[in-house]
Amino acid sequence: MSRDAKITLTWADGDYVFRLGWAEIAALQEAVDAGPYVVLNRLHTGQWRIEDISNVIRLGLIGGGFEPVKALKLIRTYVESRPPMENHPYAVAVLSAGLIGAPEEALGEGVAPDQAAE
Repeated sequence: MSRDAKITLTWADGDYVFRLGWAEIAALQEAVDAGPYVVLNRLHTGQWRIEDISNVIRLGLIGGGFEPVKALKLIRTYVESRPPMENHPYAVAVLSAGLIGAPEEALGEGVAPDQAAE
């Protein structure tokens, strides 16, 4: 199964597609002055900075197809005006999918190819 780092999450006021592709990961590095694994490690160990959370989510929205201005508006409304820990799990999920990949369909769903003909 192909993995393209795209995930859909119920976040803020609806369901959103997030994707951290190569360009978005490079922009993340520039924005937070750290490599993506360093940022993921900070998120996992509690050593994160608030910019880690907001930039991961913002760039994930942009990679998922949002216009940068609209993504920034969402960040200001649903990230920067809320407690950081509220968005922490979303940042972890988006960055993990960007680095590891996200399956196009959930595991355990669908029919195996050899059973589809029955």
